[in-house]
Order: sequence, then structure tokens, then C-alpha cells
Amino acid sequence: GKAIRALEVGSSGFDFAGKLPADPEERDAFLAERLAIPNAERIWWIAEAFRFGFSLARVGELTKIDPWFLREIQAVVAEEERLRGKALSELDAEMMRRAKAMGLSDARIAALVGASEDEVRARRKALGVDPAFKRVDTCAAEFEAVTPYLYSCYEQECEAEPTERRKVIVLGGGPNRIGQGIEFDYCCVHAAFALREDGFETIMVNCNPETVSTDYDTSDRLYFEPLTAEDVLAIVEKEKPFGVIVQFGGQTPLKLAKQLEAEGVPILGTSPEMIDLAEDRERFQRLLKELGLKQPANGTARSVDEAIRIASAIGYPLVVRPSYVLGGRAMQIVHDEKALLRYMREAVEASPEHPVLLDRFLDHAIELDVDAVADGKRVVIGGVMEHIEAAGVHSGDSACVLPPRSLDAETVAEIERQTEKLALALQVRGLINIQFAVQDGEIYVLEVNPRASRTVPFVSKATGIPLAKIAARVMAGKTLDELGVVRAPRPKHVSVKEAVFPFTRFPGVDPLLGPEMKSTGEAMGIAEDFPTAFAKAQLAAGMRLPSQGTAFISVRDRDKPEAVRIARLLIKAGFSILATRGTAEALARAGVPVEQVAKVVEGIRPHIVDRMLAGDVQLVVNTAEGEKAIQDSREIRRAALELNIPYYTTVAGGLAAAQAIAAGADPTQVKSLQAWHG
Repeated sequence: GKAIRALEVGSSGFDFAGKLPADPEERDAFLAERLAIPNAERIWWIAEAFRFGFSLARVGELTKIDPWFLREIQAVVAEEERLRGKALSELDAEMMRRAKAMGLSDARIAALVGASEDEVRARRKALGVDPAFKRVDTCAAEFEAVTPYLYSCYEQECEAEPTERRKVIVLGGGPNRIGQGIEFDYCCVHAAFALREDGFETIMVNCNPETVSTDYDTSDRLYFEPLTAEDVLAIVEKEKPFGVIVQFGGQTPLKLAKQLEAEGVPILGTSPEMIDLAEDRERFQRLLKELGLKQPANGTARSVDEAIRIASAIGYPLVVRPSYVLGGRAMQIVHDEKALLRYMREAVEASPEHPVLLDRFLDHAIELDVDAVADGKRVVIGGVMEHIEAAGVHSGDSACVLPPRSLDAETVAEIERQTEKLALALQVRGLINIQFAVQDGEIYVLEVNPRASRTVPFVSKATGIPLAKIAARVMAGKTLDELGVVRAPRPKHVSVKEAVFPFTRFPGVDPLLGPEMKSTGEAMGIAEDFPTAFAKAQLAAGMRLPSQGTAFISVRDRDKPEAVRIARLLIKAGFSILATRGTAEALARAGVPVEQVAKVVEGIRPHIVDRMLAGDVQLVVNTAEGEKAIQDSREIRRAALELNIPYYTTVAGGLAAAQAIAAGADPTQVKSLQAWHG
């Protein structure tokens, strides 16, 4: 039960796996297939099979799973069936304790007895059924453990032994996934370190064994529990902390903030009300108007008709996405009504309880990320990062550079002023991340997150300022003045962050970048200049830039002026240029020597993939737009990936690579981080 709800996939236990055929024979065959073929939902289908009378032997034969595990699932399903249809008032202490001991969450019991989770919790408390906490002895009983970690169960004896010290609970990030990864764990760990140094007893709550936050010596106490309201409230009741930090673990703890506050839990830092204001599109729009700040034309649609009406008023292209997501899940750029209608049908089905957000897409804009820390009265800018890829690529997938390289000092100063204005208006106490776009000299606010962002570790290493530690101390009551933090240094060196992608692990996946996040990690390069820092970041991310050979360039029409710049830089570095017909004609018109090569779909051999397989291509720059063009060029990108040829699917990335190659950047120059920061 704990492991399932810790996954954060919207499941509170062995709940309904999906729609089943009505006919018994069809249903039997359907379930047998779901059990025989491994899939992400198989554990729920196993429970469903037991509900419909599959024997233990048959499930074991179909799944090849050890019978011990299957017996445990069967026992939980049997317990659920005993509760199903009963009224909550019928559950006595013995029944409630047995259900909880079997791993059923309050939310799952609520679904079985037709009540709300709050009603089940109230009934459970009234019956005196509370979890006990057991210790995992980190010293194997050789001597007293001073770094215990604990887990809950429904037994009689509790081994928690809470102290009387002043405590802070830090809620971790839960399972790693695209959009929410180790960057948030970095912030949680630094918060624990800082508060421990300041004399607090630090208590970490997390369920991910792969993280540093769940090392038993990172905090004074570790509770290895799912990040749900039920589990966190039980810990809070036991430990009675001075406060709880929800800002550092990404979206996972943030979603709990309002519920915890409603239960009287003291939330440290920015209030849940202000976090909600920043997330709520309509309320945030009103705040921006009050502050005199701009954002792209946008609207919120709760129906297909409303989406079409808003799109007509704003104009295409549009960025569309469901509300309340992290990592740009289900985010797309749509260029016409047909594409919008198709998206609305898919997105509304995927997220029926939330509206869909529509924003005017700022084509060819420069995107920026700003990380800052505020104490409610003063704001310190940690760093302003410029995305190397233009607008349209998710911020988590875009390479970025600090300090910005394309903006003048006046624009950067105005971005910093707007950051301060927003942080003070939202009464931020702790970290804040703001994404801006600059188009034709105008600054637009894209998104505000009054929490830790995935760029905090990068900014901290680039500037030498431990932002998460400072923010934790501010959240615990210190001011920036008391901490002696006047402003973050403006380093003379250049730092580049590059995303790391898992495409080689997924045969057939198109590595084309877009507004939905795909990266699973990142790497960093530091140097005296941008070309070298970029080359270092590429090498660290697994892509060694070539120093000679042939570059293949094939881009969409609006990228052709930049393709000319890329080609000229590469020719200057001694490269030959290969291009498909449209790009080759544009390059030839600009006086760039180029050899034309056939597309795969043209049916002429050798085509571009043949040339790549023959070892004739050392660098690929390929951009595409529209379903047909994306499909036509897909084999090029896959071939580059499989042959380990450096490739770029944005002209901005291709241009940065060309600049690094033309500068003869040497990514093997090394210097310690301490030396960079003096």
C-alpha cells in the first residue's frame, strides 16, 4: 500500500485498474493478457484478476511472479472486499486496525465505504487507531544508534521517542521522474544541513531510496514514508515541529501545503495562499496587471468551445497545457484550430478536473530563468540565466548560460527589478524562480514559482552562493541582513548547463525537443568564455563536438537565416556542408558552398541516412515543423542518435555548437570549483 501511493500516479492502493469488457469470457481473456504481458499497470490488473475469481495458481502461471508476493496481494484484495459496501459507522476499532495493518490508506478505505478521506481519518482517530513508528537500527545493535530512521506500522509499541528540541520537518521530492528529479533533493539536503548548523533538529520525510536526503546521516531523523497528507500528518502529530518546509521538494510537497495548513500544521516560508496565487492563472493575471508587468496574451478554457473562442481572440500559434503540471507534461504548441481541437480532446480526457491554459507563443523570443531568495522585505538575485534554445523548448530541456550573453545590462537590470517586484508582492520567504521571455525589446513574465526550482544547484555552483541554505535559514526566521547576504556575486567566468536525455534507452523515440520535458539529468561546464564552457557542457553530457569533417544542415524555412550563420562558422573551421534541397538552395543564395543530398522520402540513393551510415557526416543540425516534416526527418535524428553523431534539433543549439567549434574550444582545460570562486 505504501509503495503504491508513494508512486504518485493518482492511486491510493489496489484501486480500479481500468475499463473491463462486460462479457465474462472477453473479460477473462482481457485480464489474462494484461497479466501475461509485463506492463506499468500489471500490479493493479493482478488485484482485478483476484476480484474476478482468478486462482493463485493461475495468476502465478500467467505472471511468473513468486507466489509469496501474489498471496500478499490476494490477502489485501480479500480485506478490501470485506469492507466494500459497508457504512463507515459499521467499522469498529478491530476492523479499522486490521485494514490499516493490511496497508489500506484512509483514501482507499474511503473509496470502499463511500465516505471522504477526512471522514475516515476522523473515524479512525475517534476509534484510537493511530500508527506506531518503528526504528531501523543503523548500528546493528552493536551500540546506540544516533542516526535513526523510522517507518510507520499499525502495531502497539512505538519506538519514535521524539525529543523536546526545536524541530523542522523537510518534505522531500518523492520518486524521481521527468520534471522532478535530483535537483530538488539537493535543495532538501542543503536545507537539512543549514538548519542543523543553526541548532534545529532536522527531520526528513521522503520515500526515495536513491536520494541523498534518505541517507540516514543527512538529517537528525529520517521518516521513510510516502508524501501524502495522511502519512505526513501522522509524523507531525508525533514530532510536533516548529515548522514544516514544503518549498524544496518540487510539486510533490507543494500539493500538500493547503491541506496541511488546514490541519493546523505550521508551514515555514511563503504561505500556501501565495503559492496558490502564483499557480492560479486568473488570480496571477490580476496581480501582474496591478504591478504593471506584461505577460503573453492568454486565457483559461474549461470547454472545447471556450478554447476555440479564446484562441480566436489571442491568435495562433499557441502554447496549450493542462493546469497544475510540472515538467510540461501534455504541453504542446498548436498552429491552427484543427490541432487545437485534437489537443483539447486528448488533454481534457487526461485531466478532466482541471482547465486548459492557452498562451500566445512568443516565437524567436529569448527565454530566461531567474532564481532569487527573499525574506519578505528584501530580495537577493541569485542569477539570471539565458536559455540557449529559443522559446518553445521546455526550460528543463534547454541548455542555459550564466551570465546572459545576448542581453544588454539595461535589460538584465529591468528583469532583476521585475523579479524583486514580484517576490515582494507574493510575500516570498525563501526561494522564488521566475521565467521571462524577451521579444523585440519587450519583457514578458511567463511563469512564477515561489519555491525551489531545478536550476538552484546550477546557480549555486556557478556563483558560489548556497541559495538553498540561505533560503532555509530565511524560512526559519532569519533576515537576509542578519545573514549578511547583500547580493550574489557576478562571476567573471561563464557557466553552461546542458540537459542529458535518455533517448538511447528508448528505440524508436524521436529526439526532437519541444515544450514537453524529456531530459532526465543535466551536466555543467565552466570556462573563461562561452564557446569553451559550451564545449565542456556538451562533453559532460556525452556529446563530443567534432573538430573537422562534414556537417549536415536541414532546417525549416524560418530557421534558414540562422542556418547561413551556422554554415559560415563551420566552413571557417574547415568543415564541408551537406544539406537537403530547400536548405541547400538558401545556403547557395547566400554564397555558402554546399553539397545537396536527397531526403529519405525522395527515394533517391544514396540519401542522407545512407551518407550518415557510411561515416560521411560528423555533425547534424536538423529542425522541423508540422507533422509531415517531423515525420520525414525522423530517421535522420534517429540515425544520428544511434551512430553517436552530435546532433542539434534547434538552430540556437546548432549555432552554439558552431561557435564552439569555430573558436577551437578545448573542453579538456580543468580547474577546481574552489579555484573559480577564489
